[in-house]
Amino acid sequence: MIEGPYFVLVVLGTLWCGVTAGVFVAFSTFVMRGLGALPAARGITAMNAINVAAVSPAFMVVFLGAAVLCAVIAVVTFVLWPDEGTVELLVGCALYLAGSFGVTIVANIPRNEALAGLAGDEESGSSAAYWRTYLREWVLWNHVRGGASLAAAASFVLALT
Repeated sequence: MIEGPYFVLVVLGTLWCGVTAGVFVAFSTFVMRGLGALPAARGITAMNAINVAAVSPAFMVVFLGAAVLCAVIAVVTFVLWPDEGTVELLVGCALYLAGSFGVTIVANIPRNEALAGLAGDEESGSSAAYWRTYLREWVLWNHVRGGASLAAAASFVLALT
């Protein structure tokens, strides 16, 4: 059974992964739809502003905090190797670290950087074409991040039960 400080660590990991999932789901379900309804130039400008604002202490504490908690949970799980919940804990950690944090690094950030490169040229036809591609691909990968974060939280809950 998971108990004591280890229990608290896993509960915090569950909450942080769940909050991260909520942020990603909100973005996919209505923020990006709203931005996609704007003319391309306005959508590009707005998304670039959001990407700059996202690198804030509040979001970083949640997003990076979940990654740190998952890394710590994985290490502690390997060290303690509890009788129950080991597989669920390690799966949850892998889901968040690869499916949320990793996907952010390899899929979402490069698209954000390419979009930022369009600053000053938002009105061009090529920018409008990239915006449509960006919306489709970014939201797809954001769904992956949201699903992985939610699955990580669920995996931690299973480990605790």
